[in-house]
Amino acid sequence: MIMRRTLVYLATCAALAFAGGAHAQCDTIATLCEKNITAEYIPDGQFYRALLREDEMAEFELTLFGGATYRVAACSGMGDGNLIFSVWDKQRNLLFSNKEFNNDPYWDFVVANTTDVIINAELDPAKANSGCAVLLIGFKK
Repeated sequence: MIMRRTLVYLATCAALAFAGGAHAQCDTIATLCEKNITAEYIPDGQFYRALLREDEMAEFELTLFGGATYRVAACSGMGDGNLIFSVWDKQRNLLFSNKEFNNDPYWDFVVANTTDVIINAELDPAKANSGCAVLLIGFKK
């Protein structure tokens, strides 16, 4: 019985250590990604992060307000171009994908009318098979 409790305790500690390490990894990537939200943009204050493996995809829903210019920065790993992100409207019409632009780490959007969008993020399988996906959103001052 004591051995079983010890194993459960060790497994719990290992899981918490992994989660803490993954959280720290995401924090580091977010800090690196912030360079793409330049001084002319105000961050929206939200955290868009997900741990991804192989062919997993993260999905984030948000509202973009009309009359604003937004910058979406997408990062994973220590270099640019590891993360593919796509912006879809609610009817699943593709509005933009950075895959068509060599996985550029950020893109600016001018929004005419307020709209709800879905942003999908996935790792580029040619560059990474696991990692933390970080999206940062800013709007132009």
